[in-house]
Amino acid sequence: MADPSSYRPKPGQIPDSPGVYKFRDEHRRVIYVGKAKNLRQRVANYFQDLANLHPRTRTMVTTAASVEWTVVSTEVEALQLEYSWIKEFDPRFNVKYRDDKSYPYLAVTLNEDFPRVQVMRGAKKKGVRYFGPYGHAWAIRETVDLMLRVFPVRTCSAGVFKNAARTGRPCLLGYIGKCSAPCVGRVTPEEHRELAEDFCDFMAGRTGTYIRRLEKDMMQAAEEMEYERAARLRDDAEALKRAMEKSAVVLADATDADLIAVAEDELEAALQIFHVRGGRVRGQRGWVTDKVEAVDTSGLVEHALQQLYGEERGDAVPKEVLVPALPEDTEAVSQWLAERRGSQVSLRIPQRGDKKDLMVTVQRNAQQALGLHKTKRASDLTTRSRALEEIAEALGLDTAPLRIECYDVSHLQGDDVVASMVVFEDGLARKSEYRRFQIKGFEGQDDVRSMHEVIGRRFKRYLQEKERTGEWEEQPTDTTADGPAPTGPAPTGPAPGPVPALAPAAEDSEPREDDGRPKRFAYPPQLVVVDGGQPQVAAARRALDELGIDDIAVCGLAKRLEEVWLPGDDDPVVLPRSSEGLYLLQRVRDEAHRFAITYQRAKRAKRIRSSPLDDVSGLGETRKQALIKHFGSVKKLRQATIDEICEVPGIGRRTAESVAAALASTAPATPAVNTATGEIIEEDDGGSS
Repeated sequence: MADPSSYRPKPGQIPDSPGVYKFRDEHRRVIYVGKAKNLRQRVANYFQDLANLHPRTRTMVTTAASVEWTVVSTEVEALQLEYSWIKEFDPRFNVKYRDDKSYPYLAVTLNEDFPRVQVMRGAKKKGVRYFGPYGHAWAIRETVDLMLRVFPVRTCSAGVFKNAARTGRPCLLGYIGKCSAPCVGRVTPEEHRELAEDFCDFMAGRTGTYIRRLEKDMMQAAEEMEYERAARLRDDAEALKRAMEKSAVVLADATDADLIAVAEDELEAALQIFHVRGGRVRGQRGWVTDKVEAVDTSGLVEHALQQLYGEERGDAVPKEVLVPALPEDTEAVSQWLAERRGSQVSLRIPQRGDKKDLMVTVQRNAQQALGLHKTKRASDLTTRSRALEEIAEALGLDTAPLRIECYDVSHLQGDDVVASMVVFEDGLARKSEYRRFQIKGFEGQDDVRSMHEVIGRRFKRYLQEKERTGEWEEQPTDTTADGPAPTGPAPTGPAPGPVPALAPAAEDSEPREDDGRPKRFAYPPQLVVVDGGQPQVAAARRALDELGIDDIAVCGLAKRLEEVWLPGDDDPVVLPRSSEGLYLLQRVRDEAHRFAITYQRAKRAKRIRSSPLDDVSGLGETRKQALIKHFGSVKKLRQATIDEICEVPGIGRRTAESVAAALASTAPATPAVNTATGEIIEEDDGGSS
């Protein structure tokens, strides 16, 4: 535990300007990021008598070993820089909202030549229009199924689309009228894109225009006695109405707003967000967080706004944001939201009417979410604590292994040999610290030798990081803070330890300065688990001994009987089948296996998909795809002249000559033949992926 007075800045050293500050621990890792209108006033508050500090703040300042700051011009810049640093450094003492589930979105890929409607999860992609989030994927599919009658947009995958184009036959949806079949030319790319944009307009809330148009066409068809067409238009209008009914009207004035509600106690907080577009609830999501810093409701709301809109632009930020409590600096937050939207954003607490009634509903959802989470969490915490205690007792460890690393080797008959490292902290996977390795020291299949190499490389890197950071050597007090460069005066602030030189780049190393970002191998585990038995365990222990590391425990988990092996022991440790400790070790081992085999399959697929174009110097992926798209296949590209290759946008004569030479040198001497049918096997039309 550090004494905050040991790194307290000198009186008058901290400026009284707006800015952002960072606390670092003894490993130079950023553990807390905050912003302030007045840096001197805010930072000085952390160095008062520890008895007067909130328990979580007290834990943070005694964990930290230094503080530094960056001065900015305005409070809006401080808000933006704080968000950027929290995202970049992932500080352990900052509030971080985690989704209680991975929410599906209805996505329209407008960045493709033929836009596709599909369910998407995860990070948003540029050029894709998103609607939602939805509570369940089936709700999206039901909505899409109804709307495809009127907007028959493509929903098939790229492989199905290409196969239909090659054979000239559309898929089933094309035959039943729920796809306009652009794959076989029933509509032009322009007509199909117009359908996709109409689909987006309807989903965005502009519904009345399309329904009125369908009803008008229906009446006209009936007057012309085209009763079959009129019936079809009637069914189309009913389908759109049923799709609209799936999201009930909650605000009569066609409001676009997000409503945020908070339910909290001393330890945790749950947020619920309702996304209202065109007066209808178009999406809902929930977040839960540990209150690892001393924060009130307004602070929780501010953090939620940062996470909700930090990556958004334009219409993704609504005209109104309704909250239970206003952030401390409402004006700066409102200005930040307006900059992201491109127009004014109203940030306020609803006082009366439909909006206040809807906020009550959102608040009720938040309360229920917090109660459900605490019920699950109580059981989960008890189980994980018991599992770690059982592992410590079985392996003879002094303390529970709060950080466990597991390693696995994967290959296919000796080819594409790779290894994985997964990390579990406090019994939970920490995927941001997963790492993967290519075996470089030898060729062929040798799991024991591979394990020795991987453990040696990982902990050699750890020792390099430890040596680089040193043991808190003294240095001048002023230094430049890290992170995105804001406008305004240069950043200043004290930070212990010299700025290290960059480490040499390697496959499993990451050359960075000691800037507080998570490093690949900077933090040691209490326990190393290897996938395997006695030989693999011995290899791992030998690698650690060669590096002089004797304070890290090693064990192996053999698949056959789920036995736990320790270095130097002739007999395994057998944990009961019902042991929570064994369950945790199995989860760790299985995750390492999954991560390793995923990497190995990706490497094998990349090798199989290799193309002669891969060897052309200076030819990137974009221009390779442009060549394949222009000529249709590698075979046709090989037959093209240099002048014809030059016709492709972005391809100069020198590049065209390099492409022609590369393809000529790899031309097959004789065509491949299917020995079963006698058929000549055509070259793959896909080219390089």
